[in-house]
Amino acid sequence: MIIKFTLTFHHHHRIPTTPPPSPAISAGNHLALRRKSLQFAALSSQTMDYVATPGLFPLHRCKTIHLVRHAQGVHNIEGDKNYKAYMKPEYFDAPLTPLGWQQVENLRKHVHDSGLFKSIELVVTSPLLRTMQTAVGVFGGEGYTDGMTVLPLMVANAGFSERSAISSFNCPPVVAVELCREHLGVHPCDQRRSMSEYQYLFPAIDFSQIESDEDILWKANVRETKAEVAARGLEFMNWLCTREEREIAVVTHSGFLFHTLSQFGNDSNPLIKDEICKHFANCELRSMVIADRSMIGTEPSVTNYAGKIPSVLSPLSDAANAKKPENS
Repeated sequence: MIIKFTLTFHHHHRIPTTPPPSPAISAGNHLALRRKSLQFAALSSQTMDYVATPGLFPLHRCKTIHLVRHAQGVHNIEGDKNYKAYMKPEYFDAPLTPLGWQQVENLRKHVHDSGLFKSIELVVTSPLLRTMQTAVGVFGGEGYTDGMTVLPLMVANAGFSERSAISSFNCPPVVAVELCREHLGVHPCDQRRSMSEYQYLFPAIDFSQIESDEDILWKANVRETKAEVAARGLEFMNWLCTREEREIAVVTHSGFLFHTLSQFGNDSNPLIKDEICKHFANCELRSMVIADRSMIGTEPSVTNYAGKIPSVLSPLSDAANAKKPENS
């Protein structure tokens, strides 16, 4: 079965059809203006081939997803400068750095100030330490105290973070899913701990989607291919479409996001394609809409209205409606 998705942003960009007005041309700036004109012509030639009619999809076939890359992990400090550093055993299931926790606090403030926090119905996270720390830090409740009747999302000092416990009160549920893990294999930083250990550190996270206590997906000598990551990404998008929630936050990884999102936007303006799939910075959030074109999901519309009251009409009324002109 061929699964089809459409992924778009909430906001829209208008591509200019003519260059902006130019200032008076002098001998000194003639060459610079000429270069700008050539650049604009190249952009117009590139984008005009992709200008298409707006996409239109039934609302109940769409979901809003807020994609987040985890905050800075200890492996990112050296790994961003030297890719081979990701091979170091000491970076096994890397936790967040102090800077990473500051990034979490900044993003948490943004999702609250923007009102985004109130609209998110579910948080999906990769089951690695850095992603779960990011997920509960950004989307979790306030500080946890012993008198609370709910379980904490994260216990104090989880992953040697020196952070206080985080409550699961007044926040969306958090579920861990293996499908949105980072590129699997070889790199110790992408190997997870046992589920029993995670359940102790993150008591209120839902781990029911994960089948094995030990990490059977990560192989020490076999690295997942880019095509395999991309295929897993589409399977994850498929899974999202089956969820009943309409607005979902996903906390995952740079490589997984890049290879998954690179499959989208090929029928759009190249600038939109770039918005969708360019590499994420640590703790960056992008909001998108995914349209279920293959009707994988089964949730009915809650806003559509049939407009035929009562539902059973007389044959005379039905005949009268059939004779109405199309523009009535």
